[in-house]
Amino acid sequence: MLAGIELILSTEIVRADIASKTLLSATGLIFKYQILVIATGSTVSITSLTSIRSKHCLCCFFLRTLPLFQVLRLTDFGVEGADAKNIFYLREIDDADKLVEAIKAKKNGKAVVVGGGYIGLELSAALKINNIDVSMVYPEPWCMPRLFTADIAAFYEGYYANKGIKIIKGTVAVGFTTNADGEVKEVKLKDGRTLEADIVVVGVGGRPLISLFKGQVAENKGGIETDDFFKTSADDVYAVGDVATFPMKLYREMRRVEHVDHARKSAEQAVKTIMATEGGKTVTGYDYLPYFYSRAFDLSWQFYGDNVGDTVLFGDNDLASATHKFGTYWIKDGKVVGVFLESGTPEENKAIAKVARVQPSVESLDVLKNEGLSFASKI
Repeated sequence: MLAGIELILSTEIVRADIASKTLLSATGLIFKYQILVIATGSTVSITSLTSIRSKHCLCCFFLRTLPLFQVLRLTDFGVEGADAKNIFYLREIDDADKLVEAIKAKKNGKAVVVGGGYIGLELSAALKINNIDVSMVYPEPWCMPRLFTADIAAFYEGYYANKGIKIIKGTVAVGFTTNADGEVKEVKLKDGRTLEADIVVVGVGGRPLISLFKGQVAENKGGIETDDFFKTSADDVYAVGDVATFPMKLYREMRRVEHVDHARKSAEQAVKTIMATEGGKTVTGYDYLPYFYSRAFDLSWQFYGDNVGDTVLFGDNDLASATHKFGTYWIKDGKVVGVFLESGTPEENKAIAKVARVQPSVESLDVLKNEGLSFASKI
């Protein structure tokens, strides 16, 4: 134990009884707690517990190092050959280590990336940098559809194409063939095409892992409902990260956020609340500004706020440009509610974050387009 923190590894919790404040492990060990923080991981097995002991409380944390939800696997959909070797799902450090070994073993080989979201875009870039021939496959009309507009996506798809990455939209993987060693050999697409593949990386989303607590805490929008201190409906039980559905004060509604920034900040909020309560003090409720970012090749974008309403594209999104600094504003009810910026400086990124928080009014979309990034700089 270090600084009152005990880390218990390789321990799978198979049952949680909130009424009796006990956790049961697969080996029959029973853990008693006074305060429980739910931060469940991305597989059915929960493989580590952390207990924090202070003067008055014992807190047990279920921890994972990557996004806190259950990964969706192609085997879940009955895809033929989806259990072949060298098909990867990137959720754990171990997954990344195995992928790196496969890249080394299949030097100058071919990879198919299934999915056009965060995992798809970032892994495609990483594979290409490592001299792997890459094809991306996704069913949506453009990449990152949950965040990107068609205009934003067009730039990144063009940029990736210029790097030699083949983008195949409007279809899905429906099967895989293998070689004599059981390694993936080909990817069969729904539109009838077949792609050669030495490596397949799948990023098709995930779901919050809350099955241990079903019927014991209130749920909302697929997650565990909390207040703005991440307290659940059960006494002395908190939920943080991707599994928590919490009040988004800025938009006056309950939301779940799947991103590392929120995972870190929500955990910090819960711990501050626990420690303040123990000391007879109070803390301010969570007031989160949605924040997403990514870096790939020499690109780096940030987004703050909400991507709803009308959009205004500004800046230089010409693929031939040396700087390719451009962005998009989202406008709802006459106010700017979200901002995306590619290749922003630290000062510019702070400016767009302020805009998303303040939600300034705009005279017209044309004025906003003409002012571009300077609009954010003067807020």
